[in-house]
Amino acid sequence: MSEALGEEVGFRPLLKVETLNPVRCFKGRGGSVLAAQAAPGDVLACASAGNFGQGVAYGARTAGLRCVVYASDAAQPDKLARMRALGADVRLVAGDFDAAKDAAEAAAAEEGMRSIVDGREPEIALGAGTIARELTAWPEPIDAVVIPVGNGSLAWGMTTWLAAHSPETELIGVGPTGAPMMEHAWRTGSLESFGPTDTVADGLAARVPVAEAVQALRGTLHRFVLVDDDRLGDAMALLADRCGVIAEPSGAAGLAGALALRQELTGRTVAFPVTGSNV
Repeated sequence: MSEALGEEVGFRPLLKVETLNPVRCFKGRGGSVLAAQAAPGDVLACASAGNFGQGVAYGARTAGLRCVVYASDAAQPDKLARMRALGADVRLVAGDFDAAKDAAEAAAAEEGMRSIVDGREPEIALGAGTIARELTAWPEPIDAVVIPVGNGSLAWGMTTWLAAHSPETELIGVGPTGAPMMEHAWRTGSLESFGPTDTVADGLAARVPVAEAVQALRGTLHRFVLVDDDRLGDAMALLADRCGVIAEPSGAAGLAGALALRQELTGRTVAFPVTGSNV
């Protein structure tokens, strides 16, 4: 709980900081669960803007497996370097994240690798759900939890646990206005793609919905809010100034969503994960 941040925003912010780990984001949780349950000799193939690939690569290295990550040639160089440092065979693709995802699926089929899609794999959601399990150990009731939604594994895992173990908690998804695909899919049930995306939050910038995550979230999320890049920047600045926590744009989205609803949330205990610091 951050009193300093609470004085600024008007609600009681409960931060679940997911940056103090080898991949500096929450993605290692799901990657480790999936790799631990994989068959010996599996080669894990996925697409990533950077953080998911780090999580899968970390899990694969720990389990003694190979990992191949397809990424956009416009991905952040530091994230590409970190995936390689964790042992991933990183292959660049012209286009955006979803072009990389198509390439990863095609290569997996051709080369006999196991295709891993963020938002589709229950093991990834299970790993992310451990964040919610830890949150519910907080000794006071939590009025609302605001969860960033990209491909949906984080929200799938967290809301599944919270709906079962803290049913009084309001579950709120947040995404960028420049990548509204998951909000639209959650609201309408449509699996149509959106594009191109236009947001600094590269970790939330998917344009093709994943059916498994959409189905799960339509049964658990109470509402969904979109935030622009300016609000993401404000949230990053507040986390640094008031909490001493460095967050990338996607990592600050939970706070940004809470800020968008601050009048409704005044005086309430509001939890959100700070999902990554790979700025």
